[in-house]
Amino acid sequence: MIRLCIVEDDVPLRDKLVRLFADTPDIRVTGAFVSAEECIEKIQWEQTDALLSDIEFPGMSGVELIAIACLKKPDLRAMAFTVYEDRKTVFAALRAGALGYVVKGSPIEEVAQAIRQMMDGGSPMSPAVARKLIGEFCSLTSSSNHEPLSSREKHLIRFIADGMLYKEIAAQLGISVNTVHTHITNIYKKLHASSRDEALRLAASLGYLG
Repeated sequence: MIRLCIVEDDVPLRDKLVRLFADTPDIRVTGAFVSAEECIEKIQWEQTDALLSDIEFPGMSGVELIAIACLKKPDLRAMAFTVYEDRKTVFAALRAGALGYVVKGSPIEEVAQAIRQMMDGGSPMSPAVARKLIGEFCSLTSSSNHEPLSSREKHLIRFIADGMLYKEIAAQLGISVNTVHTHITNIYKKLHASSRDEALRLAASLGYLG
């Protein structure tokens, strides 16, 4: 039996989750709260195996709650349940100790399955979140292997980021368009980029556009 605590300030959604788990023989709700503060005040951690928490609350955030919960009970399994898919929120929740990240709007039955997977040692993620994590990993891998850009190449990539054409860059630097093209080709090779957008994204992540 999985003993689950739910923290969700959308009361109709919280009640829907409670009803779902009432019909789920292997999951029992031991607490359902509308805020992180209420959870911390009333929950009995020794009787809780898993935490399903929203992230955005008026007071203490769900990220803070997850961090506190994982300190209170190190073997607790926490899952973020939120509408937010942005990189900052995802990584904040994972750093706090979340082992799963499910985006609201997923079929409600999938939430129960995700909790089971988490308790079985998995790290269930909504597809959109998983894609972001893979993209982040690929970006970091590419960035860690890049060859540093020269001073001239840094100037060029900033001009490209500003939307300047090759002929405009050539006039600005007093070089030929062919030379600009050669420099840009070298930049792509150093960054392991295959397109302008990819080169600019990698250059930004490495601080060349700052």
